[in-house]
Amino acid sequence: MHLSDFDFDLPDELIATRPANPRSSARLLVAEGDTITDAVVRDLTQWLRPGDRLVLNDTKVIPARLSGARTRESAQGVTQAQIEITLLEPRPGGLWAALVKPLKKLREGETVVFSEALSATLEAREDGQGLLRFNLEGEDFDAALAEAGAMPLPPYIAAKRAADAQDKTDYQTVWAERTGAVAAPTASLHFDAGLLAALEAHGVAFTKVTLHVGAGTFLPVKVDDVTTHKMHGEWGEVSESAAAEIAATKAAGGRVIPVGTTALRLLETAARDSGAIAAWQGVTDIFIYPGFAFRVTDALMTNFHLPKSTLMMLVSALMGRERMMGIYEHAISERYRFFSYGDSSLLIP
Repeated sequence: MHLSDFDFDLPDELIATRPANPRSSARLLVAEGDTITDAVVRDLTQWLRPGDRLVLNDTKVIPARLSGARTRESAQGVTQAQIEITLLEPRPGGLWAALVKPLKKLREGETVVFSEALSATLEAREDGQGLLRFNLEGEDFDAALAEAGAMPLPPYIAAKRAADAQDKTDYQTVWAERTGAVAAPTASLHFDAGLLAALEAHGVAFTKVTLHVGAGTFLPVKVDDVTTHKMHGEWGEVSESAAAEIAATKAAGGRVIPVGTTALRLLETAARDSGAIAAWQGVTDIFIYPGFAFRVTDALMTNFHLPKSTLMMLVSALMGRERMMGIYEHAISERYRFFSYGDSSLLIP
């Protein structure tokens, strides 16, 4: 199984840099068996049945991009350097792992000032990253970060424009609750209050789980034999009550439909040991590619993914590689918008 098996040509103009407004007005490609239907996200009630259960990732994206200044005094005088930081994940002891650019201009023990309230000191280097200690903790840190930080837009959007105030709303789900992600579970960005109410009235149930999406989600696959690729780890939790709700839906004949690949990866991780959904908490590095045996997932709602990405491999595992390539060929010919702020698909094997 080669990396080139998951490649396709994507016109640059199909990469969305802003989401649809309202959220549920985004287009929806429905692939059920051999049939493809072009629809709109607000039409989901036409495709979901009473008794189905949508599984939602309730992670909350932090404004993880920070811009600040490092001041250094020497015999030659005072010098300053602009430092850009992208927070990656919290570490034990109150530290944060972060990408620091340029890392060579920051020495251990030096401080970067981001605002009147927020600063961070470089305590160590690790694998090309910085380990930072901030001057604030808890709610004080959250408030100062919200003020000084920008949303960590994916590289393919950030290359086209800078993050702005609108992204703090756009790049967050309406049910975001548990802080810790540095990337959004983007399939969930299509839901608004009206759509959720319509689905509930239709008899669709909801279960929330948590997977804190990390920056590793954007890392390219660098091996030709994709089966040798090593996935990044991300922290997640399926609670006892969530597992019970999902198991009850399966037992009653309803379909379990993760909203997004993050929720799917978490569910399949939680079912990996016993073959059935169970409560689970920890770091998952599950890698799903063709040949994977799905234990929980009956269908998937997801956006359109990067060529040669692990997410393209995941949807190919669910639908079949040739089928998935045909779905993407249709999406491109019909001018669907791709990636994090793009349109959506409902994939029903």
